[in-house]
Amino acid sequence: MKIYLDTIGCRLNQAEIERYARQFRAAGHTLVASAEEADLAVVNTCTVTNAAASDSRGKIRQTARAGVKEIVATGCWATLKPQAAARLPGVKRVVSNLEKDQLVGDVLHISEQTFDLEPVQREPIPGARLRTRAFIKVQDGCDNRCTFCITTLARGAGRSLSIDEILVEIQAAVGGERQSAAQEVVLTGVHLGSWGQDLPGDLRLRHLVEAILEKNDLPRLRLSSLEPWDLDEDFLALWQDPRLCRHLHLPLQSGSAASLRRMARKTTPQAFAELVAAAKAAIPGVAITTDVITGFPGESQTEFEESLAFVRRMGFAGGHVFTYSAREGTAAARMEEQVPHPVRKQRNARMRAVLGESAAVYQAEFFGETLPVLWESATSLGPAGWELSGLTDNYLRVHAKAPRRLWNRITPVQLIGVTDGSLHGEIIGANGQHPGRTALH
Repeated sequence: MKIYLDTIGCRLNQAEIERYARQFRAAGHTLVASAEEADLAVVNTCTVTNAAASDSRGKIRQTARAGVKEIVATGCWATLKPQAAARLPGVKRVVSNLEKDQLVGDVLHISEQTFDLEPVQREPIPGARLRTRAFIKVQDGCDNRCTFCITTLARGAGRSLSIDEILVEIQAAVGGERQSAAQEVVLTGVHLGSWGQDLPGDLRLRHLVEAILEKNDLPRLRLSSLEPWDLDEDFLALWQDPRLCRHLHLPLQSGSAASLRRMARKTTPQAFAELVAAAKAAIPGVAITTDVITGFPGESQTEFEESLAFVRRMGFAGGHVFTYSAREGTAAARMEEQVPHPVRKQRNARMRAVLGESAAVYQAEFFGETLPVLWESATSLGPAGWELSGLTDNYLRVHAKAPRRLWNRITPVQLIGVTDGSLHGEIIGANGQHPGRTALH
């Protein structure tokens, strides 16, 4: 059977479809690059914002129009709106988040043990979901009660995968000398920093990171979003291993103490600023990125200006700005003093401008330096060679030209400047030898 996999939203959704891909392949099925080729499609939906929910419905309808005979809808939107999902064209099955880890076995009517008996190494998903980096789900659910967040309702309580389960997934991604073997692993979860707290043995995320680095010779390990209250000095000491990417994504949400209290965030601007200072001292060159919400209920002009000034002081390497979107079932949706939508959008634009300025300053710090870049895409220029795009370990997006297709390879690159907002570099040793299992830090 020909299988098409697609997803909306977060890295955790991406990690889940990568696991489905390996399981479908282990069961003898073929992954295809487009819905038009497929007998069966799995769409992993999102509902973090109204726009994401709309995109999820649109993705399912688009897949049905392509002629897929059977669509399986899963993910956060499908979990919260199962009847609406089931009514969409082509949907034959809706799988909730609490059941999605068994999705492939249930769809194919086979035992999950099949995937253990027939281990298959990870291959990138064809088509638009082609990724050089391997996203590995290590945790799901969340026990926080942020008043704006629908994810707790959609994903349930926090729960961790065991170290052994995670190591099996990582080995499938990075094992062997295949050209497609992942050069970078990204650990993902709804509340990644809570990993281990529900497992016996007083485990914490740093124990998982230490185990991965000890038992694998992967070139790069990256952590996805971490709540700022989950980090301490012992955790920051992990970056003594150069394979751990110098990138921390720390969601701030607001630089106003009053707004943070209404959001039920377990931090303050002062505590966040102290963490950022400690991270920059412990990890030279670290990229600290963030998430910010504008127009949260009750956000006065004064609070917004406080938040804007705080974001400016932090000097983030980049980030995402979300216009507040009321989600049914959350505490924030029931709050009074909802900010008018035009005001929310105006504040979003101002916040994005500040983050854009600080991102440009961070980029400029590395002009003239040589950094290792993992090439994630390669576009043919014909006789002129290839146009490459990739990431440094500190999350700088770099473009360069090369005579060879260097997809999924790490090469040293001298960063030479910015054109139209894009960082450009010159590859050192442009023949592009494959570094194998050697980190180039």
